[in-house]
This record gives sequence, C-alpha cells and structure tokens, in this order.
Amino acid sequence: MDLYPLYNSLRIAAISCAVVFFVGIFFAYYVAKLPRVLKGLLDVVLTLPLVLPPTVVGYFLLLLFGPNRVFGAWMASAFHVRLTMVWYSAVFASVVVAFPLMYRTARGAFEAFDPALRASAQTLGLSNTYIFWRIQMPYCRQGILAGTVLSFARALGEYGATSMIAGYTPGRTATISTTVYQLWRTNNDALAFQWVMINVAISFVVLMAVNLLEKRERRGAR
Repeated sequence: MDLYPLYNSLRIAAISCAVVFFVGIFFAYYVAKLPRVLKGLLDVVLTLPLVLPPTVVGYFLLLLFGPNRVFGAWMASAFHVRLTMVWYSAVFASVVVAFPLMYRTARGAFEAFDPALRASAQTLGLSNTYIFWRIQMPYCRQGILAGTVLSFARALGEYGATSMIAGYTPGRTATISTTVYQLWRTNNDALAFQWVMINVAISFVVLMAVNLLEKRERRGAR
C-alpha cells in the first residue's frame, strides 16, 4: 500500500489547522466586539463556506488561483509558483472550508467570557496582550480546543474543493479522500475500504484525545 495519501492528508490537515487556528481566533476576537449589525454581516461572509457546496468553494478558488486568472498568473510569472494541481493547493481549500468551524466556536467562547474579569485585570494595570493570552485564552480553552479539533477533522476529510483545485495525482497530490474516490471509481473496493478505515481510525483517536483532555480539565476544576 502506498502511504503517500496518508502522509499528504496529515500534512495538509496540520498546516491548515495551524493557519485556521490563528486566523480564526483573530477574526473571532475582533468580530465579537463589533456592533450587532456589523457583526451579523461579517458572520454571514465568514461563515459562508460552511454552507456552500465544496465544489462551489473549489470553483471560487480556481477563479482566484487558476493559472489563467490574475492572481494565479501573477504568481506564476513573478515567482514561478503554481497554485493549482500541486499538493499545497489542497491547503488553500482546507483552510477555506475549515475556517468557519474555528471562527464560530472561538467567537462563541469569546462572547461567553465574563467582561468583569477583563475589567478587573485592567484595574490591576495588566496589558491587553497579557489579559488575552494569560486570562481570556485559558478561560476559553474549551471552545478553542473544540474548534481546533473540528478544523483538523474537516481538513483531513476535505474532498470537493480539494479535488477541483489540487486534483488527483498519485505520489503528488493524492489525499485519503481523493484516493478513496479513485479506488472506488476503478472498482478497487477492498483497498478503498482500507483507506476509509484509516481515516475513521485517525478521526476516532483525535476525538478520544479531546474527550480525555476535557475530562482532565473537569477533574482539575473540581
């Protein structure tokens, strides 16, 4: 069995999760403090990839990164970098589809943060940076952790947008999801089932790890 799809999927999911973690927290933090009307408008825009079909997301990415499009052509001519049909193209797709999960869960956690704690910390002369990293982030860690895990799982299982912008090339762009489809399409059900079970096993381990962390936190709180 060629293990490249496993390596590539884990690599894409890890990079995407790292990007979504910081970008999602950034937007969640600042959007949570905006007026209700502006917050609602940005919520719609930032959460749109969650409800759009993945193929539609992939189409929009091709409009942006395609070799005959403005940005894609500029990257190719200026830096000799292709943004489609390469393994890191799947990172773009995974970031877009996983971002709403991180953003929504993190924003909900920030909105649940008690403003009195921030006010108390400010009266002690603590900086906003210190308050955010040492008080607010630990307080909101449950939501942050949930968003991170959901984002990783979503990136790991991404297929629709990935297949459009990265395609399927064995040993180059193949992921677990695209490999399963190609194996099914060629009637290789036995190998396809093995990859399905690998994906299920990874997701199971990730979710079990999160549950164990949550149990430890609850014990510590008691």
